[in-house]
Amino acid sequence: QVQLVESGGGLVQAGGSLRLSCTASGRTFSIRAMGWFRQAPGKEREFVATISGSGRSTYYADSVKGRFTISRDNAKNTAFLQMNSLKPEDTAVYYCARGRSSTPNMGVRDYDTWGQGTQVTVSS
Repeated sequence: QVQLVESGGGLVQAGGSLRLSCTASGRTFSIRAMGWFRQAPGKEREFVATISGSGRSTYYADSVKGRFTISRDNAKNTAFLQMNSLKPEDTAVYYCARGRSSTPNMGVRDYDTWGQGTQVTVSS
């Protein structure tokens, strides 16, 4: 069974940066899209970014476009989310997820495996 393990969260001041990592077990990493989602207290889980299995296609939520960058290293079974110019409204638990196919999608239901989440807190 595939498992996803996130790391890299923490506390940062507004304007700062963090880099999240998501390492997957199993052999099918490169043929599945990967996505990042986040959930703030009292809110629904929302899409942040996604990347195709090959890494050639990426999509972002409007709220993070230009500030966040998703990438992947298929040789290391790892996906990344580089977060720059962080804002207090970026505070949330961040989850990585494995897509049901190699096509990047933005819906929660398009992903079948989720990590445990990592907390990101941005202070003003």
